[in-house]
Amino acid sequence: MTSLQTQSIASIEKHLAHPKYRPDIDGMRAIAVLAVVGFHAFPELVTGGFIGVDIFFVISGYLISTILMKSAERGTFRIGEFYSKRVNRIFPALIVVMLSAYVFGWLALFTDEFQQLGKHIAGGASFISNLVLFDESGYFDTSAEIKPFLHLWSLGIEEQYYIFWPLIIWAAWKRNINLLFIAVILFGASFVANIENVRESPSYTFYLPHTRVWELIIGSMLAYAHCFPSKHFKNTALTRNLMSVSGLALIAYGLATITKADQFPGWVALYPTVGAALVIGAGPGALLNKYVLGNRILVWFGLISFPLYLWHWPLLTFARIVENNTPPEDTRITLVLASIVLAWLTYWFVEKPFRNNRNWKTTTALVAAMTAIGVTGFLTYQNAGLPWRPSIQKTIAVQDQFVGSSWKYAVNDICLNRYAFEERKDFGYWFCSTNKDASPTILLFGNSFANHLYPGLANNKDLKNNTVLSIGACGVGSPTYSDKTILGGNDPCTGYRPAHQENLIFDIIEKSKTVKYAIIDGLINTPYGEFYISLVEERVARLLANNVNVIIFVPHMTFNTDIKGCFTRPFFSGMNEGCSVPIEKKKEVDDRFRPMMEAILAKHPSVKFFDQNELICNSSKCSMVLDGMPMYRDQVYHYSEYASQKMSELFATWAKEHAPDIFNP
Repeated sequence: MTSLQTQSIASIEKHLAHPKYRPDIDGMRAIAVLAVVGFHAFPELVTGGFIGVDIFFVISGYLISTILMKSAERGTFRIGEFYSKRVNRIFPALIVVMLSAYVFGWLALFTDEFQQLGKHIAGGASFISNLVLFDESGYFDTSAEIKPFLHLWSLGIEEQYYIFWPLIIWAAWKRNINLLFIAVILFGASFVANIENVRESPSYTFYLPHTRVWELIIGSMLAYAHCFPSKHFKNTALTRNLMSVSGLALIAYGLATITKADQFPGWVALYPTVGAALVIGAGPGALLNKYVLGNRILVWFGLISFPLYLWHWPLLTFARIVENNTPPEDTRITLVLASIVLAWLTYWFVEKPFRNNRNWKTTTALVAAMTAIGVTGFLTYQNAGLPWRPSIQKTIAVQDQFVGSSWKYAVNDICLNRYAFEERKDFGYWFCSTNKDASPTILLFGNSFANHLYPGLANNKDLKNNTVLSIGACGVGSPTYSDKTILGGNDPCTGYRPAHQENLIFDIIEKSKTVKYAIIDGLINTPYGEFYISLVEERVARLLANNVNVIIFVPHMTFNTDIKGCFTRPFFSGMNEGCSVPIEKKKEVDDRFRPMMEAILAKHPSVKFFDQNELICNSSKCSMVLDGMPMYRDQVYHYSEYASQKMSELFATWAKEHAPDIFNP
């Protein structure tokens, strides 16, 4: 008698139809994954390697749609079985990689880094990484190179597609609706959304499923053509070979010419996607498919492509975090080789044993394990990167300064309630903080580099009689257009938005008549042209016309290294040499700024200039570290809370001589 388990296996196997194995498709996978790995490890050499993801999209759309369409045709379509197969295929390797990354993060990452890792593990485990990353994109976003699960955005788009696409196939088949017609409509809508948004909202177009799903649909339409071939199309040997050659040529052209500077995906994404479709459409008998893509080396890389894709980026990212810079070339080569070894081990000992699993209990256990990992990641994020971890206790005071975009002084309720500005709800970020529910006496005027002065000035004991207001998001020179201008996403400093914010600020000044001093900071730290100087002068003139005294801060020093490299990391020793620079660097800033200062003083001699760089510079050098504490909180050199406090003390000392009436508003 056949056992119940054997009966169950036989029952499942007759439901889902599987296409015949094609070595050339594994060869295509190899090209895709090696291109991506090459781009991530050596972006200066493999400039277009990121299009490997687009090749993966087409392959995935083709294979999965072939299974679903053939199963629907046979009448053996089972949606539960489909998702069970996806779990068995994807979850084991992903679980291993996520657990490994979490353990490393527990031991070696600072709190803000571990908090971000937890967030991205939660997003990856729930297959919404693309949505999480899109939500993070913007002015305060951390560098992509230090996000260990950045690469899971593509898996998120795939799985979101496979939530709806099987249901569409099932519904179309039940109602006898032409599936190709539906696919063409969806392709057109998605591709148009891609083209319409890629220029103004590149992050939106890159990460969101409805602007990328057309790439998977190309594979799905190809699957339809193979499952239900047209009687009018003669697929001769010549045709197959021409398709294969043309497809590989398109992919090669894309790899050689497409760069990060291109508006991607956009039109150029047609090179890898159409190229991949032509190669797959050529079939395994095409000469290039059979003898090039089907060779053992490429097939082997194709077989380990999924775990290789999962492993390589966290390894490179963690090395980047520990090194606080791009790792040396030999380190990157070693990490790529290590990822290949880990991928091979994962394929043989993790992926293969589960791939053909037919036991529903095992599948349920995988789902439970992935859920547990996702919850763990979310709790790590919610609990600020678990600052009680033993490995980081010695550096906790330093780590408290590394808050990145979680800057609690950006907005507060007193300011938001006092100054209604509905437009800010459409912004990705905005600054509105005040220390008192009263009319302002000191105004911080500028972008985020003005706002980072707020906590120090607002809490300075010598300035306690003042009401300090930090409001607005845009620096001098942000473009201003009419109200009919098309806006670019949630950026508060595009289109007409800067003008609206400036009008709000001057409305506050003119109505309150209490602003005694305006501090302008966040000026660009580059050679100044006449046009930019004129814009600053216009802002100064408008302030002076409202009887507001003006103090301009000399642009603060920036460096060429991550502030975290200036401190010993748990389980890693050493300090980056770039944490201090010779005093000549400050002199370069002063020399660049001098034309601005002279031009302003020539027209407005009452304007005062404060050199904030004196805080971190002495007679020989300028340093990112003061009294053992970090002066910056993130990669773009916003002041830490400690630095803001120290800066306010230096400013108060300076003001006693140069602006004494600021203490008596």
